[in-house]
Amino acid sequence: MTRKQRKVEVFSAGCPLCETVADRVSEMACPSCDVQIIDMKTPAGEARAKEMSVTSVPAVAIDGKLAECCSSRGVDEGVLRAAGVGRPLT
Repeated sequence: MTRKQRKVEVFSAGCPLCETVADRVSEMACPSCDVQIIDMKTPAGEARAKEMSVTSVPAVAIDGKLAECCSSRGVDEGVLRAAGVGRPLT
């Protein structure tokens, strides 16, 4: 059984850098990517970030796992692509 979509969560505080990353991830996305922007200024966004161990924004999680680039050094397009963002599921 194959999945229909990859869940991509972009954690954002609404700053210009966060918006740039959210836009870039949305541009990278393919039909298999369900991109969700998580607003860190809401209680639900804050709770989700805590669940995902987000320590700084912007950050990206793919299928419930914080992208490797976002756990310490910032968003990296190459790491996101290697994790599947922008590549259709088969």
